[in-house]
Amino acid sequence: MKFGLKFVAATVALICAQGALAQSGETVKLVRIDPLTGLLGPVGVNQDKSYKFFAEKFSGAGNPAGVKFEFTTIDNKLSPTESLNALKAAIDQGARYIIQGNGSSVALALSDAVTKYNERNPGKEVLYLNDSAVDPDLTNSKCSYWHFRFDADTSMKIEAMTTFMKDQKDIQKVYILGQNYSHGVQVAKFAKENLARKRPDIQIVGEDLHPLAQVRDFAPYIAKIKASGADTVITGNWGSDLSLLIKAANENGYTGKFYTYYAGVTGTPTALGTNGAGRVYQISYAHYNMGGQMDKWMKEFHDKYNDDFYTGSVIRVYQTLGAAMAKAKSTDPLKVAAALEGLKVTSFNGEVEMRKSDHQLQQPLYMAVWQKADKKYPYSPENTGMTLAPVKEFPNYVSSTPTSCAMKRP
Repeated sequence: MKFGLKFVAATVALICAQGALAQSGETVKLVRIDPLTGLLGPVGVNQDKSYKFFAEKFSGAGNPAGVKFEFTTIDNKLSPTESLNALKAAIDQGARYIIQGNGSSVALALSDAVTKYNERNPGKEVLYLNDSAVDPDLTNSKCSYWHFRFDADTSMKIEAMTTFMKDQKDIQKVYILGQNYSHGVQVAKFAKENLARKRPDIQIVGEDLHPLAQVRDFAPYIAKIKASGADTVITGNWGSDLSLLIKAANENGYTGKFYTYYAGVTGTPTALGTNGAGRVYQISYAHYNMGGQMDKWMKEFHDKYNDDFYTGSVIRVYQTLGAAMAKAKSTDPLKVAAALEGLKVTSFNGEVEMRKSDHQLQQPLYMAVWQKADKKYPYSPENTGMTLAPVKEFPNYVSSTPTSCAMKRP
C-alpha cells in the first residue's frame, strides 16, 4: 500500500515536471510583416537581421521555456492590403505569432484582422506582437486582447519629450512636421496638447503633413520652416522621411533644433553627420550607449552584419515570450496571451511590465542628443564619429499615460 502511494506520488511529480517543460524543444514560428523594399526597406532589412540575430541568442537555453524561435519576414511593401495577404499566408504556413511595427496604418489593419480571425477560429488563435507602431489608438479605443505593444506609444513619448522641453527656455517657436497617416496625426495632436499644458508661452508657428515615403526633396518644407521663424521642429518621421528631412535642413541652412523619435534609424546618422551636433534630440526606450550586456550584443551584431542594432523592442519580444511560455507551460497563443498580461521581466534597462489593462509595455524612456562620440559614450553609428548620448532618463511612471481601453477577453 505504501509502495503504491509512493508510486502514485512519484508519477504525479513526474507528470507535473513534464508539464512544466512540455514546450521545451518546441519550435515557435515568428513571422514579421514589414517592408523589405522601397524607400523604407532598409529599416525593415535591418530589423530582419535583428530578429534573426536574437533568435539565436534567446532560443533553447536562452529562454526559460526552452523553446526554439524560428523567424522570417514577409515583405508587405508598407501596404495594409499586402499585409493582410501576408497575414493569411503566414497563418497558412502554420505561424501563430505575427510581428509588425513599421506603420500604424498597417498595425491597425493587422490588429483588426487578427481579432476577427481569432473570433472565427477558436483553438487556432494567433497573437500580434507590435514592436514599433506607436498610434495610441492601438491600446485605447481600438485595443485588442490579441495585440501586445512593446514600443512606447506616442502619448508616452510626447509626455516625456515635452517634460524635457518645458525646461528648455530657448524653445519659443515650434513647427510640427509629420507623415500623413495616423502616426503623424497623433504626434501633432499630442505635441500641441502637451505643450499647451506645460509651456503655454510656446507658439506653434506651423504644421504640415506630407505623403509617407514619397517625398525625395524636403527643401520646400525646410523653406516653410525657416520662413515661420521656428527655432524647433517636432517630427515623428522615420526612415527616409527623416534622413532626407535632415539632409535638406543641413543643405539649406536651417540651424534650429529637431526633436525626434527615430534619429538613430538606418540612414539618419549619416544624414546628420557633424552638422546635427547638439541640436538633434531623440526620445526612445533605448539609445546607442546603454552599457552592460547591450553593449556586447551591439558590438557582436556590428561585427556580424557591419550594421547597427537599434530596435531594442526585438529583445523584449523574445524575453517576454520566453517568460510567458514558461509561465503558461505552453506555446498555445491563447494560454501565452493570458500569461503575458501583467507580466514583468528584467530587460536591458531594468524591469518592464506588460500592462494588463491595455497590453501596453510600461518602460523607461530616454532623451538623447546627437554629439561627438567620446570615451563615456563611444558607440558611433554608421561610422559617423558621432553618437546619441543620454541627457535624461524618465522612469516607467513618468512616461506612463492612462488608457481608455475596454478590453474584451475571450
